[in-house]
Amino acid sequence: MCTVAIVGNGPSDLIPDLRSFTEPVDTWIGADRGALTLAENGIRPDYAVGDFDSITSEEKAFVQGQADLFRMYPSEKDKTDLEIALDQAYALNPEMIYLFGVTGGRLDHELINVQLLFQMMDRGIQGVIMDWQNRLEIMSPGRYEVYHDNRYPSISFVPFSDRVEGLTLDGFYYPLTEASVAWGSTLCISNKLISNYGTFSHHKGILLLIKSNDE
Repeated sequence: MCTVAIVGNGPSDLIPDLRSFTEPVDTWIGADRGALTLAENGIRPDYAVGDFDSITSEEKAFVQGQADLFRMYPSEKDKTDLEIALDQAYALNPEMIYLFGVTGGRLDHELINVQLLFQMMDRGIQGVIMDWQNRLEIMSPGRYEVYHDNRYPSISFVPFSDRVEGLTLDGFYYPLTEASVAWGSTLCISNKLISNYGTFSHHKGILLLIKSNDE
């Protein structure tokens, strides 16, 4: 299983300890300032891509010396730095992509970054957005297992389509059976598992699975 991690340009104080992911991650990609974040955390970027307009010339030289491959793009372009990093990731045919440093900061960037999960799902890739407080995935219809994680004990289900049909939650404090949940509904916010293990399923619509903590 090929796993790629991309570090974006988001606030560094929201990024979890990247070194704790070095074992499951095969390839590290830094998008713009994310490449600097990787290098500063002692992780050598396999790829550093973007326009690098958010770092100084000295920082850029440092990244160039650290990255196995450094590719600079013009600041005026049709794709964001994160999309460029994703194109590089897709070329590696991964089964899973972690996105760090893509939350916080500008809301327009954060919202479109969440939507990029749909693009990954459409390619058959499991995409995960992570920061120190949240773990976010997008789920197509099916049945899934979910396990308790002390880092993210709160679990929410948010419709990412106009309606999610047949949502069933087993092993949760607030269970559901064949529920219909519309876009904008708060029905499935702030749930939790009653043991170490539970399942959820739905048969129509796209669902966001968000694990969080309140710290």
